[in-house]
Amino acid sequence: MAESQFPRKLKMALSLLLIIAGFSMYWVWGLLYGSWNIFQKEFIGVYSIVIVLFGFGILGLILSLKGK
Repeated sequence: MAESQFPRKLKMALSLLLIIAGFSMYWVWGLLYGSWNIFQKEFIGVYSIVIVLFGFGILGLILSLKGK
């Protein structure tokens, strides 16, 4: 029996959505508050969320591509 590609495509789509959400959050936050430095002490909480979104997105892409 052939396995369906739907779960793998869904994982890839969710991973790409996480990467896009992380990039969008970084871009919008930088435009609104003029803060492009992720190491500034005042904004470390926001940028830690961005890093987590990027990390899970990239990890999800790697795992979904490796699971062929």
